[in-house]
Formats: sequence, C-alpha cells, structure tokens
Amino acid sequence: MTDHNTSTGLTPRDGSGANLPERFTDPGHAPHRLRRADVDPAANKRAERQVVFLFALSVLGTIGFLVAYVLVPPGETVGSMRTSNLLLGLGLFLGMFGIGAAAVHWAKTLMNDHERTDERHTLISSPETRAAAVQDLKDGVEDSSIGRRGVLKGAMVSALALAPLSIAVPLIGEVGDDWDVSKFKHTWWKEGTRLAIDPSGRPIRAAEVTIGSAFHVIPADLEEAEHPLDEKAKAVVLMVRMDPRDLKETEEKRSWSYEGIVAYSKICTHVGCPVALYEQQTHHLLCPCHQSTFDLADGARVVFGPANRPLPQLPITVDDEGYLVAQSDFHEPIGPSYWERLK
Repeated sequence: MTDHNTSTGLTPRDGSGANLPERFTDPGHAPHRLRRADVDPAANKRAERQVVFLFALSVLGTIGFLVAYVLVPPGETVGSMRTSNLLLGLGLFLGMFGIGAAAVHWAKTLMNDHERTDERHTLISSPETRAAAVQDLKDGVEDSSIGRRGVLKGAMVSALALAPLSIAVPLIGEVGDDWDVSKFKHTWWKEGTRLAIDPSGRPIRAAEVTIGSAFHVIPADLEEAEHPLDEKAKAVVLMVRMDPRDLKETEEKRSWSYEGIVAYSKICTHVGCPVALYEQQTHHLLCPCHQSTFDLADGARVVFGPANRPLPQLPITVDDEGYLVAQSDFHEPIGPSYWERLK
C-alpha cells in the first residue's frame, strides 16, 4: 500500500523517502518567437528567392540527368561506365535534393510555425470537427501564400513535373532492349576455359591456391567477347580451397571440384547482388545486400536469408599445364529467379 501525504499532495517515492507530486501542471507551449522573415519583408522576399533557387536547381538536375542519359551512355569500358554513372547520379541527386530542400526551407521560413494542440477525441469525428479540418486545410493553403507567390508556384510546379522524368525515361528506354531471358541460362564459361584472377585476367594454377584462400575469378578469354562487361556480369565466380574432408558433395557433383577447390557463381540467387564476403572458418559466403548466407562446403546451400536456392556451381578441373579450367558452363541459370525459372 502506498502512503499519500494529504497535507502536501505529495506521494513518497518507493524506498527512497523522496516526495513526488501526484500530478504535474501542463506547462503549455513555449512563447512563440517570431522569425526574421515574419518581421522583415526583405528577409521574407530573400527566403522566397532561396526556395525558388532550390526548385530551379532541381529542374536543372533533372535536365542534366536526361542529357547525360542520352549523350553519355555507359559504353563498354570501365571508364565510360564510371563517367556515365557519375553524371546520372549527380543529376538525380540534384533533382531530388532540390525539391526536398526547397520544401523544408519553405516550411521553416515562410509557412506558419505556431504550435497548436488538438484534444484527443473518438475515432469518428463529429461534423463540426470535420468541417474544422477542412477549414484548417484551406487556412494552410492560404498560409503558404502559394496563390500570391507566382514565381515560387511556377518553380515548384516545374520541378515536380520534371522530376518523374528521371525515373520514367530510363524505364521507357528499356522497353526496346533485348528481353531474351534465355541468355541467363548461358555464360562465357565453356569446356577448357581457364580460370583467371579478376580483374587482371591472369590464369590461375591449382598449385598456387592454398587451403583457406579465396579468389575472385573470370574467364581468361573474356576480352574475346563482343560485350566483355556484359559477359563478365554473368560469369563472375568465387573460388575457394578447403580441406577436401570438409566438403559435402553429392555423387553427381563429386567430380566438379579439384582437390578441395570449388567454384561458385558470385551472383546471389535472391536479387543478383555480388556475394563476396567469405568466412574461412565456417565456409560461409555472405551476400551484403540482404544477408543471404551460403555454405560452400555443402553445395552452397542457403543457410540464412531470403535466397531460395543454392549458388550454381562451376565444374572445374586442371589442364595439362596445371591451370584450373572449366569443365563446362554452369548446369543451371545463374542469378535470381525470373518468369521462366520459378525456383
């Protein structure tokens, strides 16, 4: 039972002997402080120009994105792809940042900043409350002064109208592209193709692969492809060597490894991110995007995360010179599932 001190209106704290009030007085809102734009017409006009500038920056960013998309395609080299991505990213950033910054600056400097308190009420509002809410919306529109600020309104409408183009144009541009998903069933790997270190392209001898080591691998003859970057995106492999006694291999795939060396596609079977974080002690391979985890000692089966099938294994062996080579292409499509492959 708790003792109440009726003479003071205080309740002792349990075990401490300190008295605390049963109720605290509502302090209400802090005194409202006028902003500079509220009292200085010049500051108000300057804030409006700043908001217009930010919307204009968004418009320029979106236009820059569209120009870069048309005039600076990714190309077939790492340099051209880096330049294209840089310009597209910069344009997209300015387009979205300009709108967001303008909205925040507008709200903080030009719109009403008086604090208000609404009493809690039942979920079903009365007709009077609904009418008051509609009036509040009308007051908000009036308070934003958008009707009296023609330049600001034009800048906002222009920025909001152009911004979706940075998403719509690339999507429309993809419509005419090649949608032959059967290409995912085949990669540049073929019988006798040597495994090479990515990105140098130097072939790898089995003797230089020590237990516990991991190699990022590409086909050694990748430069012969018509579109090397496209083929590399499909053919990238992670190769590791472990103690052969740790491998759990099915009879069908027992010949796909070489003295504990196994090679698996680096393309996650969830959404296609590169899985490249290898944990030597557990033989687990982690996808950094959504944490799908694969056990390379057990056929790259999924042990955690949203991926629903193991990583495809590349059958490998060695040639007469001791270099690691592919026995064939992958025996199943690489990457995530798609409409012609549900699993």
